[in-house]
Amino acid sequence: MSPVSPSHDPRPANRLVGETSPYLLQHAHNPVDWYPWGPEAFARARELDRPVFLSIGYAACHWCHVMERESFEDEATAALLNARFVAIKVDREERPDVDAVYMRAVQALSGNGGWPMSVFLDTVGRPFFGGTYFPDRPRHGMPAFTQVLGALASAWDERRADLADVAGRLVEAIATGLPRGDVSGDPAAPPDAAVSDVAEDAVAAAFDAEHGGWGTAPKFPQAMTVLWLLRRHHATGSARALAIACRTLDAMAAGGIHDQLGGGFHRYSTDARWLVPHFEQMLYDNALLARAYTQAWQVTGDAHYRDVATGVLAFLVRDLRTPGGGFAASLDADTEGEEGATFTWTAPDIRDALGGAAPLFCSAYGVTDGGNWEGRTILSRVQGDHDLSERYGIPAAEVAERLAVARARLLDVRAARPQPARDDKVLAAWNGLAIGALAEAGRALVASGDAQQAASGAGFISAAAAAAADVTTGLLGADGMLGRSWKDGRATADGVLEDYANLADGLLSLYEATGDERWFATATTLCAQIHARFTDPGGGFFDTAADGEALVIRPKDQQDNAVPSGGAMAATALLRLAAFTGEARHNEAALRAIHEVSPYLGQHATAFAQWLCAVEAARAGYDEVAIVGEDGPARMSLEVVAGRGFRPFAVTAVTGDPAGTAVPLLGGRFALHGRATAFVCRGFACRQPVHEPEALDALLAGS
Repeated sequence: MSPVSPSHDPRPANRLVGETSPYLLQHAHNPVDWYPWGPEAFARARELDRPVFLSIGYAACHWCHVMERESFEDEATAALLNARFVAIKVDREERPDVDAVYMRAVQALSGNGGWPMSVFLDTVGRPFFGGTYFPDRPRHGMPAFTQVLGALASAWDERRADLADVAGRLVEAIATGLPRGDVSGDPAAPPDAAVSDVAEDAVAAAFDAEHGGWGTAPKFPQAMTVLWLLRRHHATGSARALAIACRTLDAMAAGGIHDQLGGGFHRYSTDARWLVPHFEQMLYDNALLARAYTQAWQVTGDAHYRDVATGVLAFLVRDLRTPGGGFAASLDADTEGEEGATFTWTAPDIRDALGGAAPLFCSAYGVTDGGNWEGRTILSRVQGDHDLSERYGIPAAEVAERLAVARARLLDVRAARPQPARDDKVLAAWNGLAIGALAEAGRALVASGDAQQAASGAGFISAAAAAAADVTTGLLGADGMLGRSWKDGRATADGVLEDYANLADGLLSLYEATGDERWFATATTLCAQIHARFTDPGGGFFDTAADGEALVIRPKDQQDNAVPSGGAMAATALLRLAAFTGEARHNEAALRAIHEVSPYLGQHATAFAQWLCAVEAARAGYDEVAIVGEDGPARMSLEVVAGRGFRPFAVTAVTGDPAGTAVPLLGGRFALHGRATAFVCRGFACRQPVHEPEALDALLAGS
């Protein structure tokens, strides 16, 4: 269901009408007497002596729309909810802290989780029952939602003490977090190399060699695992790590999970072979996958990976960029209530649009009269250019050109169809991922030596800078404190750890791509907030600030989920900042956090892949590259070398004014003999300064 503007909906409004979240606004005219999350709702529950029904979801969630249509828009169900409960609606993307607490509770109660999440709380927020989707009538082995409501209302009246006991024990259980493992070893040093050896073996053992990726249906893109495998290959030369990463990237790029026309990726595949996606498109998936394909191109030199990466980033800029320059959170799975309607095709659709070019396109992308999904076709790449060249008797290069023209034509045709709704929230954390992906790819393209690619790269860097300006203008206060979500000129919710960490990491990449020191300064400010407000004295980082809203527990989710763990990203950003500044406290905090999770890194690698990325960086140490000289061709030639190739364990700082720089790595440097000069240091030792790009290339290759 697409969000409806409150001003144009004739139905009576509830309290959600004043919110900015598109997900909450979707429910603003339900007959349910919804409250947004906040003290008013719990005060009302205490006043009426009623339990709280907490519903958590997000705008692009298909089953959230189903439950709304079946239950929350139903007058009888709404009457029961309104009479016996206080109902709260939460956008999980706006309040990931609330979502994390109650997801942990639902998983403890039922063994699984997901969205929509339906949780029942006492009047102080302690959960005593929960699940996900409940149907409007009994089916699929599940009770009707109204049956659940009736049973819990009766239990609240008749067995209150039992519910209180369950709530107390549940809060105690979810407060423990990860069980404390064997954390022997030096907390001031990265884990032994054997940990990564075990992790690679575990990833290889779980790998789906036939289809790529890990697990069966549903299958999710695990970008952090791929990013770690690329670093593992770089650090050790492991051919196995590279082969697993490339097989996974190849399979996803060819599959229906990849929008073959628009360039972006859908949320996940409902089958094991990446063909049938769940059609929502999330900013975070696409940012992470763009980074993975960019880095695969840097490692292998295979232009196919570059093309996939640039396609993803073009999708972000074309379809997710908001008027202010930041990036929207998602595109919905449904179009006018039908999942995938925008993205699927019939053979007559293709023939009508392409005419004589249709047979080649249909052969390439698996289009048949019978379709491959509910009578329609989800486009996937089933034949390569060389196979098609042999079949149709035309050169492979011409095949590629014809297919590119056909894709552009079909994208235009598709643009005239009804489109999925867009969730226009600009989230700090997810924009941080996008800024990093755009800046990193843009820098690599500028350094490629190809004028057309360089122009494309400059455009991506410009988009990253515009997003950074939008996010920091809207969400970053003068005190360095960050908001979570920006929409309609309003900031909502306090920033959580992932907001600070992801944005800091993205801004460091943007600084490297632009040399603009305001991004370095902002990243430094964000990391200072991580130290001051998120540090756990026992090691690692909490997900919420010490001075933030007190929930029933203070969450500390150390595992990667759809996005990297906030703690892992904090460690990643702090390690990079330490290389720029030489400040030991950044490195020490990152190593303490890594040490805390070290017992889980080996056998549970896919759940801790971003931590493993941080481990590789900590173990390798960073090349510190400082380039000083007037802006011009000589300095640019050195910058191009520093930005070329896969250098995951390097930081680069550039200035034309070493006396005025605020970047410690540049302090005391100067252009020797008046010529642009590059300084390379590693492991507390510096190499001979160089002027020529070839000499810098040799230094970086040998360091």
